[in-house]
Amino acid sequence: MSTLSQIDQALQWIERQTHLRTKQARMLSAGDQGKLLQLISLMLQPQRILELGTFTGYSAVCLSRGLADGGRLDALEINDELEDLILEGFQRAGLREPGQERAFLHLGDACELIPTLPKEPYDLVYIDANKRDYPRYLELVLPLVRPGGFILADNVLWDGKVLQDCPPQDAQTQAILRFNEQVATSDALESVLLPIRDGLYLIRKKIVLL
Repeated sequence: MSTLSQIDQALQWIERQTHLRTKQARMLSAGDQGKLLQLISLMLQPQRILELGTFTGYSAVCLSRGLADGGRLDALEINDELEDLILEGFQRAGLREPGQERAFLHLGDACELIPTLPKEPYDLVYIDANKRDYPRYLELVLPLVRPGGFILADNVLWDGKVLQDCPPQDAQTQAILRFNEQVATSDALESVLLPIRDGLYLIRKKIVLL
């Protein structure tokens, strides 16, 4: 079986199992968004990818398609009940071959796990975890991203709530607003907000020339 076919079949399996075994299938980064994640990763050919909030592993498999030879993806997920589903999806996608593992699952709170990760820089980070913690995630991952590396952040339009003249005061909406402001005003970042599905921020860490 070719790697491409193996990944496509794994994505189909993950999508079906997500609908059968969870009540949050809308959280899948499927369809056009999954294709976009694949294309971005294929363009960048990252050596190291970090994903915050892997859910059932669909987006991780999409991102893994662009991994450079010998590359690895670290997927962080707080819901340990999804472990078996995630790992089987990784296996079906060919990411857990003995001695050639390319995707590694870390269970727990992302804010606690990030400081424990290997200190080698990441080429690509995908943020799609607890919306209340988006500002903190940015603070934690930015030092881990290599200069010229990229951060993707999902749900940054938050069902259009952040665009309202008087946005709701709930913790999630206010955190997304702060995150978006952090990105837009940072001298260390350049970015564009893509209006795909619920909003995807494409962010590049600038290279500082001495």
